[in-house]
Amino acid sequence: MDKRRFHHSTTITVRNYEIDWQGVVHNAVYLHYFDVGRIEYLNHVGATVDINTINHASKVVLARNEIDYLKPARFGEVLRVHSRVALISNTSFIFEGILEVDDSKETVAENRGVIVWLDERTGKPARVPEHFRKLVGAHEGTDCVIQDPTITV
Repeated sequence: MDKRRFHHSTTITVRNYEIDWQGVVHNAVYLHYFDVGRIEYLNHVGATVDINTINHASKVVLARNEIDYLKPARFGEVLRVHSRVALISNTSFIFEGILEVDDSKETVAENRGVIVWLDERTGKPARVPEHFRKLVGAHEGTDCVIQDPTITV
């Protein structure tokens, strides 16, 4: 992943309860770090995520979550989570993330998550709304591919 294409980041400090018996961050915790990055990104671009949007206005589900572990993270390290929306298609969008040690810039892990937008009433896939496309497009510019939702492939 090209870090120059990421326009948002947030930091996380590794806590003691995130460490496994080998003395490194447990593999499942990295997924949490990337989720924190996604939520911070959405709030940053204006797609507010709060109890009202979660329960009423926006229904999205994480349909696929890929992670490449490149270097273990350790207790006390400050990690930077870089997040971006790389693609918006008809009913889904793809988040990418890079997790790195903040001071050394060493990459710890990379993530790719596919998020599906759901119809609030039926729970079935629905078109990603135009307002979301505009928010992401304004933030990402040409670094995000936004497909025309009227074209089906």
